[in-house]
Amino acid sequence: MFARTERLLLRPGWPEDAAAVHAAIDDEAIVRNLGSAPWPYRHEDAVQFLDLPRPVLHPNFLIFRRTSGAPLFVGSIGFGHMEDGNLEIGYWIARNQWGHGYATEAGHAVLENARSLGHLEMQAEHYVDNPASGKVLRKLGFRPTGRTEPRFSKGRGAKVDAVHFKIRLADDDDDVARPLAA
Repeated sequence: MFARTERLLLRPGWPEDAAAVHAAIDDEAIVRNLGSAPWPYRHEDAVQFLDLPRPVLHPNFLIFRRTSGAPLFVGSIGFGHMEDGNLEIGYWIARNQWGHGYATEAGHAVLENARSLGHLEMQAEHYVDNPASGKVLRKLGFRPTGRTEPRFSKGRGAKVDAVHFKIRLADDDDDVARPLAA
């Protein structure tokens, strides 16, 4: 599955992407804000990440900025079911690409993808010490649920308080996305 936006190309990861993924995510400032990425992040972790089976209804994408030449790797975004069965979005952007709106632009494409696959709602969380991710989620239409609960961060090796968000992807009457009330 692929997606294209004004500036970005989203596509599945391939084995030959391992070096680029490793170089971009091998940064403690990124990994500390992710739930399942280990720290330190090794090349073998990138290989494993790219080798994970992805169900058709839960795609994961690598994000590339389109250029006049070869696309530039920016990060990753995708969605899948959490242990409790709820659908969750997750993303990360390479530090040298922060502040350009890539997470928001890729997020809009991924939410549209989720709608087209028939998903009705999605959840998200961000650690309390990562408010920039909360800003991205709000721009995407996610609304805080009022819950803040500890969530394990493999990179930190500890539970960290995380703010919980939800979005309704389709209204039962007209299939138009509507943010859920808090």
